[in-house]
Amino acid sequence: MKESAARKVDRSRESFFQSLIDRMKAKDLPLGNLTLGEIVQLGEELRVKTSDVVIAQSMATEGLSYREVIHGIFNAYQYNLTATEIGLIRGESFLLGKIGQELARQRQKGNVLIGDRFLDKAVIYTLAAEVGNHTVGLQPCAGTGDSCVYTGLMRALLESRRPKAQIGQLAALITKVGTYFKEGKRTTGCNMEGFGAGATATAAALAELHGGSARQVGNAMVLALSPTIAVPCTPRVIVSGLCATHIGGAVLIGHLASRLAVKTNLPVDVDIDVLLAMAAKVHSTAAPVITRINLQYLRPYFRRHEGVEAYVDPAILSQESLQSEAALRQAREEIRELAKTARPITRAFGEAVVGGSSIAVGSPTNMGRIAHGLYQGEIRKISIGLTTDLFARRAINVPGILMGAVLGASTRDIEAYRKVLKEVAEKRIEVRVYPVEEPEVQRIAIEATQGDAMVDALNRGGGRIKLLDAKPSLEKAIEVAEKLGIQLAQT
Repeated sequence: MKESAARKVDRSRESFFQSLIDRMKAKDLPLGNLTLGEIVQLGEELRVKTSDVVIAQSMATEGLSYREVIHGIFNAYQYNLTATEIGLIRGESFLLGKIGQELARQRQKGNVLIGDRFLDKAVIYTLAAEVGNHTVGLQPCAGTGDSCVYTGLMRALLESRRPKAQIGQLAALITKVGTYFKEGKRTTGCNMEGFGAGATATAAALAELHGGSARQVGNAMVLALSPTIAVPCTPRVIVSGLCATHIGGAVLIGHLASRLAVKTNLPVDVDIDVLLAMAAKVHSTAAPVITRINLQYLRPYFRRHEGVEAYVDPAILSQESLQSEAALRQAREEIRELAKTARPITRAFGEAVVGGSSIAVGSPTNMGRIAHGLYQGEIRKISIGLTTDLFARRAINVPGILMGAVLGASTRDIEAYRKVLKEVAEKRIEVRVYPVEEPEVQRIAIEATQGDAMVDALNRGGGRIKLLDAKPSLEKAIEVAEKLGIQLAQT
């Protein structure tokens, strides 16, 4: 009997993956516990797709055939795809209303949100999945937020008329990324769920979909994960509307990251394992702190259920009502203080900043410029103390500080920025750069032949600083800053 074409393909794929498993085993890596970075590394070294490595690992560790792995992946998505369909047709969310139905109707007339057919579908289906989650529930991965993204992306892929085998591989990659975030999630936090996990998985899948190498897939994941770190959603998750831009934004961030990784030579040096480990650590450390602040400001906007409120002590409800009234009043007062010192829109921007960061270069350079106006004679030695994060970025801020202190140059002087290290060496000026434990601190001390100078300041970004102390006097330093047009922060 003649072998069917489908069976031939299955046999060919099975043979490919069995060979790949053997090659992976020869690399002497813990096959059952590969990191994301190692998966990317194997794909790069063995010249295969990242999803190939993911599927080969599943086959080897679970004792499954290629066909069984793909079948299992599709089965895993069935319930959530059904929930998405409900979100599109009849579902209603207590936080998002009938957004799935609204967008589905509008999409019948053309693109609705993005202007790209595939992305439009992916975002709309992601939002519909969340409506389905609030209607009939969703099977969670790291949480239900990322499952919304995975499912929305999956449905868009299924409607793209691509081969089922290719979609199955992409789904395997999406889901594999999600499993790491699931284990890294320890407390509330969209950075390890809807936004972070969703963006990273989307980036991986779309980078591979558009022909990216394993290395480019890894770069795409890094680029997508980076802006999501320390972005917890709860308790914003109980405020109407806010989740929509978290999970919808995950698709868009992932798409952008994939395009940057595949279409450009953007340098990306960080291994995905490093960024994922950092994201998990930031998540467990920062999320509880950020959540307390979220509660302080957003509690008045939490959706309530009258049936539940009936069980709560009236005294507590009364106290919460008073807190709600105070929250907006407090916010108005806090923003009023910002408005008092905000610049006019016609002069909102400061001088250009060489070096890429107003907080890492602009403000430290301005500290150096003030010090330049305070010393007398010739400079013999400069000591620069920088808080931890500024010290870590010394490659870009020390040249700025030195050009400000030695040359009196502003942040826009590109030539001074480039030549100052050579000039300092030629003038035989001794330079010491050291870390300071206190947050926000930047200090400079100049030893000169006729009069020393010192500026002790707090970095406020945007070229602004808060002066704490100075030599020969704080008053003189303020005078110099005003003459140079350097904005001094009061708090």
